[in-house]
Amino acid sequence: MKILFTKMHGAGNDFIVINQLKKSYNLTSKEIKLLSNRQLGIGFDQLLLVEKTDLPNADFKYRIFNSDGSEVEHCGNGARCFLLFLKNYGISDKKKITVETKSGLISLSFDENNQISVNMGFANDEPESIPFLPNYLSSQTTYINEVECSFYPISLGNPHAVIKLDSLDNVDFSSIGKELQNSKSFPNSVNVGFLKVINKNEIDLKVYERGSGLTLACGTGACAASVISIKKGWVISPVKVNMDGGVLIVNWAPNHQATLIGPAKIVFEGEFDLLNFK
Repeated sequence: MKILFTKMHGAGNDFIVINQLKKSYNLTSKEIKLLSNRQLGIGFDQLLLVEKTDLPNADFKYRIFNSDGSEVEHCGNGARCFLLFLKNYGISDKKKITVETKSGLISLSFDENNQISVNMGFANDEPESIPFLPNYLSSQTTYINEVECSFYPISLGNPHAVIKLDSLDNVDFSSIGKELQNSKSFPNSVNVGFLKVINKNEIDLKVYERGSGLTLACGTGACAASVISIKKGWVISPVKVNMDGGVLIVNWAPNHQATLIGPAKIVFEGEFDLLNFK
């Protein structure tokens, strides 16, 4: 079976997008994992699926699968690519749409500069909503280069732990990320963000994502780090988030939903034979 796909990226966070509005291909986690392999497959951080929704107040269903084949709740960089995909292929000519995700409804829109804005929903730091189980820990800290550092759990539809550092140099992001992801305190694993404050409106950020590893950008991670930084008084909104793949802008105020603004690009189109990935 041959399947058409589009390779896209949002600030370096890369995806393949498949249209399942007319036909479902029922890709298995094993097939997705093989497709995501950068040597033996196409290569991507996440697979995005465009599907029909049964919800009367949504335009489409937006599904996200990590490179390890696991389905996840939310992806802000992917959401921007999702909207550009719909526009590019004439599926929707709306400048603003609402989509169904595993974590609820989100809205996507083009702004006057043709950047894409994503309404990311409400941030939630209630432990049961993340979910985070603090009873498994003696303290809400981890050690980085022999220095004890606090981490701050928060949900943007998916779980995050945010760590503030004075420097992002010589940090083993993978080992710290895996340590927290394997902790019993995060039963659904966790995306781990490492931030450095540059000034009152700007941070540098790296995110070790569950199911994908260290990525060039993470939209929900940018929002999680920005919300924590604003709450702690380290920065004020809007926040410029510098990531390895590019720059994202986050707007947030207490009791309001977070907004993520950034680019989306189409890289190439292609076709693969699913029989090669069985």
